Amino acid sequence: MNLTRRDLLERLSWAGGALAIGAPRIVSAAGPDHDWDWLTGSWDVWHRRLKKRLAGNDDWDEFAGKSSFWHLMGGLANMDENLLYLPAGTYRGMSLRAYDPSTRKWAIWWLDLRTAGKLDPPVLGGFVGDEGEFHGKDVFDDKPIDVRFRWHEVHGKRPWWDQSFSPDGKKTWETNWRNYFTRTSASATAIPRSSDEAPLPAEANDWAFLVGRWRVKNRKRVPDGSWAEFDSTLNNWTVMGGLANVADNEFHAPSGSYRGVSIRAFDTKAKVWRSWWLDGRTPHDIGTPVAGSFKDGVGTLLGEDEADGRRLQVRSQWSRVETKTPRWEQATSTDGVKWETNWEADFQRQS
Repeated sequence: MNLTRRDLLERLSWAGGALAIGAPRIVSAAGPDHDWDWLTGSWDVWHRRLKKRLAGNDDWDEFAGKSSFWHLMGGLANMDENLLYLPAGTYRGMSLRAYDPSTRKWAIWWLDLRTAGKLDPPVLGGFVGDEGEFHGKDVFDDKPIDVRFRWHEVHGKRPWWDQSFSPDGKKTWETNWRNYFTRTSASATAIPRSSDEAPLPAEANDWAFLVGRWRVKNRKRVPDGSWAEFDSTLNNWTVMGGLANVADNEFHAPSGSYRGVSIRAFDTKAKVWRSWWLDGRTPHDIGTPVAGSFKDGVGTLLGEDEADGRRLQVRSQWSRVETKTPRWEQATSTDGVKWETNWEADFQRQS
């Protein structure tokens, strides 16, 4: 039987997270949940970026930026938001990272807010001492390339990062970006909007109702068709100048606790929100997002999945957003007309 990603997550939920991923293995004396402690806080960043990549060019742009970093999922995931003052115009981007105990590697995804419809393919790797190296594959100018991220002197006063591309199967590398970090605060704070940025669209307020800490009552359909009830907690905050938000979740399911993160970003070109889900039990697997908008106080985001060879539509829906007890439901459909709800969640604000 072929299991889809959704099938796998469903079975993991009721088989128990510890059974699914095995016992965590420590990769350093501090443990993987401390691999990124050195990056915690807020930073000024100096960038040097090659103007033309894989073109035999040696002409560089230099520009400033800012970065803020947060831990997620109890330390086994993290994210940073970034403001970059490019000569061609200011923009924002976000990194999401997650650790997989089964491979003992971190995955890193990059989301460029100018193209908020997709996450870049991840790079995978880890740290040895003060150095980190991560590899992945992508496409540049319609040709496959290898991608390498490296971190240097991470416990020094000015850690720095570089990105390189290889068009020939890692035989040669061209470094096309370097940046150098200077700490401005030991704690992370959302980066304020810059005067160089375009005015915020009205949709930037769509998720204001969810900012803060919540206790959640869940009802989830289990494989035998019955419903299980359990609690969870959620902490949500705004990033990317109001055009994205992050929700860090901990679920206390009957089989055991597990964590997950939602990343939501507004696509200013398509005028839709996109939401990605990272499940801590399958931490290197981020599926296609659901996408949609809010109308009359109801947010509806749609996506697709596959089960038993059939295409399924997935609906994520928020309601009661103007009250102190918002509600979320997830449903699936084979025809887009008849929907079967498989998860209900009622929120109670804690702070």
